[in-house]
Amino acid sequence: MIPAIQDPLRPDGGQNVATLEGVLERITYANEENAWSVVKITVPGKRDPVTVVGNLLGVQPGESLRITGTWVTDKKYGPQFRARSYTTLTPATIMGIRKYLGSGMVKGVGPVMAERLVEHFGLETLDVIDAKPERLVEVDGIGPKRSTKIREAWASQKQIREVMVFLQGHGVSTLLAVKIFKQYGNRAIATVQENPYCLALDIYGIGFKTADKIAGNLGISPTSPRRAEAGVLHVLGEFADDGHVYYPRDRLVASAVEVLQIDAAVIEQAITDLAASEHLVVERLAQHAEAVFLKSLHRAETGAAAMLRERLASAPAPITIDIDRAITWTETQQQLTLAPEQREAIRQAVTRMVLVITGGPGTGKTTLVNSIIQILEKKGRRIVLAAPTGRAAKRMSETTGHEAKTIHRLLEFSPKGMVFERDHHHPLEADIVILDETSMIDSLLAYHVLKAIPPAAQLILVGDVDQLPSVGPGSVLKDIMDSGAVPVVRLSHIFRQAEQSQIVVNAHKINRGEMPAWGAKDEKSDFYFIERNEPEDVLATVKELLAERIPKKLGFNAVDDVQVLTPMHRGLLGSANLNAELQALLNPHGSTLTRGSRTLRVGDKVMQVRNNYDLDVFNGDIGRIEEIDPVEQEVMVSFDGRAVKFEYSDLDELVLAYACSIHKAQGSEYPCVVIPLHTQHYVMLQRNLLYTGVTRARKMVIVVGSKKALAIAVKNAKTAARFTRLSLRVDSIGERYPEPL
Repeated sequence: MIPAIQDPLRPDGGQNVATLEGVLERITYANEENAWSVVKITVPGKRDPVTVVGNLLGVQPGESLRITGTWVTDKKYGPQFRARSYTTLTPATIMGIRKYLGSGMVKGVGPVMAERLVEHFGLETLDVIDAKPERLVEVDGIGPKRSTKIREAWASQKQIREVMVFLQGHGVSTLLAVKIFKQYGNRAIATVQENPYCLALDIYGIGFKTADKIAGNLGISPTSPRRAEAGVLHVLGEFADDGHVYYPRDRLVASAVEVLQIDAAVIEQAITDLAASEHLVVERLAQHAEAVFLKSLHRAETGAAAMLRERLASAPAPITIDIDRAITWTETQQQLTLAPEQREAIRQAVTRMVLVITGGPGTGKTTLVNSIIQILEKKGRRIVLAAPTGRAAKRMSETTGHEAKTIHRLLEFSPKGMVFERDHHHPLEADIVILDETSMIDSLLAYHVLKAIPPAAQLILVGDVDQLPSVGPGSVLKDIMDSGAVPVVRLSHIFRQAEQSQIVVNAHKINRGEMPAWGAKDEKSDFYFIERNEPEDVLATVKELLAERIPKKLGFNAVDDVQVLTPMHRGLLGSANLNAELQALLNPHGSTLTRGSRTLRVGDKVMQVRNNYDLDVFNGDIGRIEEIDPVEQEVMVSFDGRAVKFEYSDLDELVLAYACSIHKAQGSEYPCVVIPLHTQHYVMLQRNLLYTGVTRARKMVIVVGSKKALAIAVKNAKTAARFTRLSLRVDSIGERYPEPL
């Protein structure tokens, strides 16, 4: 029997405890975070299904349940049965067995096959699958191959069910139970009992709080060293997620005390012990302060700095070239005239081992990169191009006419070993490496890139330092520029053709702290501002734009060409609610899959939210759902024409992408961008955020919101400081370049 789950709203368990038996008809609502569910149960003798609420983890339509609880009357929804605990029963009727198997419970068996199985075996169906699976071939449509698949799926489901039973009372959803089983196999329960905190480290979707709750239920003391160490790693990991490479020890201790609710002395000892076991690195700062690093981030930052210093101390391979003549030649080839700063950048690209090229939209970064490639390729140099994301790499290929890869593909990442095959032992075959969108490169990726570049090769970093910093820890591009040790060319001249675009002009205005200008209602422009002062009106206007005005008046496809970019995740104008509203508006029908509180449909626009090296899809990749297979429990998603198959248990890696945060849009470009902007977003109204959002658009920007919110964002040049030491580590070299060239 599944362990009893206490009613969270009735600590005493309530009065008049009753028992309810029936078949689960449907799941109306399920919250994956706290497991609170609302389901409908068909009960013999009752005409209408009964509404049952409570922590009903792991239940599936078609299952027969015995539920213990109390009857309550909700003011809004009427009579309900509030569950305290439940037991899964073997279906006792033909209808129950048919519904149980047809619910997608067993991979490979859908409604049609469930009907055939029940028609052939009757009430013995489940016994046959469990004990006599060789008889499955008696059913029309089941051969040896499918029989084996059903048998394996049934055995796996039984094992997963055992894990779910164990985790039932600990707030772990069915989806996460499946992930735990996939990670640890038959050792799942033993592993969790031995060290529940490993869940937070090993399994995407399980956080420290869930692992800590399980640990408490297993009897691990709140003040145990194991809990304190896990808590410190968790808090430091949270700070890394916020972009910090290290965190000051005193602040780390204070934060850990707040999270764990234990004495600072226990936390201090945990930090000391973790440093001794080399899970952390503690560095002395000025005035007796200390910096605490996760070991991987310390290695990345110190290693990257050392490799940059070595590269800066050497000279590029000799080259016979008349630079002025070469510049004139490339101008003729491209039929253009380069700006003085572009000419200077070409000179630096020939003579420097490391060069940074930065500038906003319309300042000629692409033209400059093409000129450098033309000249140095003519001199026989082997040039390699790469960018952090697939979309950025694709755009680089299109603008240069040369192959560009994602950094992961360039470094030949191996999912099996979780390592980059290209490193200092097996370096890239290149004389010059040009990296685009380098503001997106975090400390770990920078370290691996530098390891793979041959000692004699030159490195050119191209990016817009005024955009948002990387999602991962560090501020690599900014820190390299701030070090003063690396030559920097800052492109500031806006070319005449770019000046015709209000998008470009307004991006530079925003970056200077000036209010943008926009076209009047009937005026032709590529930048519009629609004033709406109430959040509800902003939402209504965004929906109207995508449903009517943009497709009909501007000719953009509302799903493929338009991207709604919002500063925040939560709230009426956050990405979560916007996606729900836009899904209902733009893709209301079709084959549907509901997982907890999330609904996915064929045709939905979705985004991958973590790197999945096995599937070769990465954080920020956008695709469209092409097929949902409830029998095989698989979802087919097309990413730029490449079909990728997701199992149901991996669907927490996908989110709807009709709207996304501006952070998630880094490195991407869209034909049309719609930005809802309201004082609801106050804490996120920052200049670099708005600047990044505007510069994601190629052809059209539409800002919908209040002028007050727009003014706040434009004027707010404050950015959250990140704790890094890269600039100081790189700075320990003789020659400095205090000003951009």
